[in-house]
Amino acid sequence: MVGMVLTVSASSARPTFGEKPKLVVGIVVDQMRWDYLSIYYNRFTHNGFRRMIDEGYSFDNCLINYIPTVTAIGHTSAYTGTSPAFHGICGNTFFIDGRRTYCCADSTVRTVGTDNKNVGKMSPRNLLATTIGDQLRLHTNFRSKVIGISYKDRAAIFPAGHSANAAYWMDLKNGQFVTSTYYMQELPTWVKDVNRQMAQNKELKRLGVDVGLSPLTGVLITDMAIAAVKGEKMGQGNETDMLCVSYSHTDVIGHKWGTRGEHTDEAYIELDKELARLFDTLDEQVGKGNYIVFLTADHGAAHNSQFMEDHQLHAGKWLSENLRKELDAYVASKLGNTKSVILGILDYRLFLDKEGVRQQGLDYQRVKEVIIEYLQQSPNLSFVVDAEKIATSAIPPVIRDRMLLGYNYHRGGEIYVVPEPGYYEYGSWSSPVGTTHGEWNPYDAHIPLLFYGWHVPHGSHPKEVHITDIAPTVCSLLHIQQTNACIGDVLMFD
Repeated sequence: MVGMVLTVSASSARPTFGEKPKLVVGIVVDQMRWDYLSIYYNRFTHNGFRRMIDEGYSFDNCLINYIPTVTAIGHTSAYTGTSPAFHGICGNTFFIDGRRTYCCADSTVRTVGTDNKNVGKMSPRNLLATTIGDQLRLHTNFRSKVIGISYKDRAAIFPAGHSANAAYWMDLKNGQFVTSTYYMQELPTWVKDVNRQMAQNKELKRLGVDVGLSPLTGVLITDMAIAAVKGEKMGQGNETDMLCVSYSHTDVIGHKWGTRGEHTDEAYIELDKELARLFDTLDEQVGKGNYIVFLTADHGAAHNSQFMEDHQLHAGKWLSENLRKELDAYVASKLGNTKSVILGILDYRLFLDKEGVRQQGLDYQRVKEVIIEYLQQSPNLSFVVDAEKIATSAIPPVIRDRMLLGYNYHRGGEIYVVPEPGYYEYGSWSSPVGTTHGEWNPYDAHIPLLFYGWHVPHGSHPKEVHITDIAPTVCSLLHIQQTNACIGDVLMFD
């Protein structure tokens, strides 16, 4: 029986060698707080989120174990079983040896599927570690199919990994799915069919680039996922296939309107219906009990600070928009330099211009000390830390360990700031009624982790687990080698 796909029902018995599911489906819901499962439970249908909760297994205390907690890192960490220290995706945007870099930008590839040239110049080349899909492809001598789908490029590309058959994301200008020449030279027929259907969607035409603010985005992602299952005959071959799906409109809506209110309510109630539609298709195409699904989030979100203050809760805005100018002026007053020493401030980290510091004849360590001195005088910051001294800094272990796992010498920034609980970065780009994320606190770091399907019993567990435990758990169930920079633990369905 070794090497054959076995049709099995969901079972608490751990799979043995030779047993394997026909399909693995990974689902990431962007900016989904863990408590949304409870808040919306009674409003969910029985076949979407509740199918996973009522029939599957929930790890109720899954935490992100690094900082910052942002989209590109979260998607990457869930599928690689490791953190920015090892996989190298240190943010949505970060600096590589002084060069500002969008996480999946790749000037060596071209757009496939649209005349919007820049939208497709993307690939996983900045990713330093393997994903579940990479290990699955290696294990089966590249016979398994692995496909990533999302509204966002980074949320399709990094989960699927280096060796994926394809990753597809949305060209908002033209309202269609695209990819890059990293994967292929021309879109498959089934993707062209999806795009033709989207071209006739009047609601999509009306919304245009604002489609991310509508639950319609979830419908389109589900349509594309279902089309991939059917078009590529996923779960129909002799090897296990993998589909990586990310629903990103929930993040766009949260940034705009926050964690509470009609827009967020609608987003999750409608997403529940889309999950039900996807699961029904998997039952029909692959067979109930023949596939395994995990669902998680890339990060959570803070409640809007004004909402918190209105209810007499400690919260506020960390106004960082003018911080760079203030720091440049302070450093110049202390050290006499004439040019900025700061490349950028991203995700509660300061990136310094190491080469510029050297060219101005400044002492690099002294520059950091002066910047830290200024920041320590700023209100509403709990800690300011030299990234090269994280291990020896006087900070609580819970924050120290997250910093260490989030720090990458070549890409991770030079100085970390930790705002007080309830405070978050705010600037001209921010919505006054919306929210953001990026910190160590539970509102940003406590995320759902649900498993359902093949060899998954019903149950739940309150023990602390981590986003980096997902990949080794799936690899263990499949009896394939762990991802090559894995730091997570294999979870057991007790």
